[in-house]
Amino acid sequence: MAIRTIVLEGDEILRKKCRDVEKFDGKLAALLDDMWETLYKSKGVGLAGPQVGILRRVTVIDVGDQGDGPVELVNPVIVRRSGSETKSEGCLSSPGEWGLVERPTKVKVKAQDRNGKEFVIEGRGLLARALCHEIDHLSGILFKDRAIRMLDPDEA
Repeated sequence: MAIRTIVLEGDEILRKKCRDVEKFDGKLAALLDDMWETLYKSKGVGLAGPQVGILRRVTVIDVGDQGDGPVELVNPVIVRRSGSETKSEGCLSSPGEWGLVERPTKVKVKAQDRNGKEFVIEGRGLLARALCHEIDHLSGILFKDRAIRMLDPDEA
């Protein structure tokens, strides 16, 4: 495993659409392992492929005790959303910046695991927010694009 460099806002790769993963092999497993190590070192909640310079539909999420444990998703698609809440959100690619973002309170996501097996995950609260945030990254969308307003540092 290796810690990868997190791509910062301003790099055009964050604005590109990711391609689906088609090969479920050791290279994918190594990427996911590296993403976990990078996420935990950075003390973030989620990390998507483009944030480590890889234009593939992969993301890792760990919301701690507010979720079902660490989740890795390959080729994720949101299939249902419900509810709405506006809360502050930040991003490892935009360090020190926070904004108020409206997100669904519950989502259902279809994805594959690192071996290509399909599964469905339902997220509520912070997990729903993280799923939406990371899946947005896979389409070149940053949280700032959805922010109602950016917060001053003393508000975050």
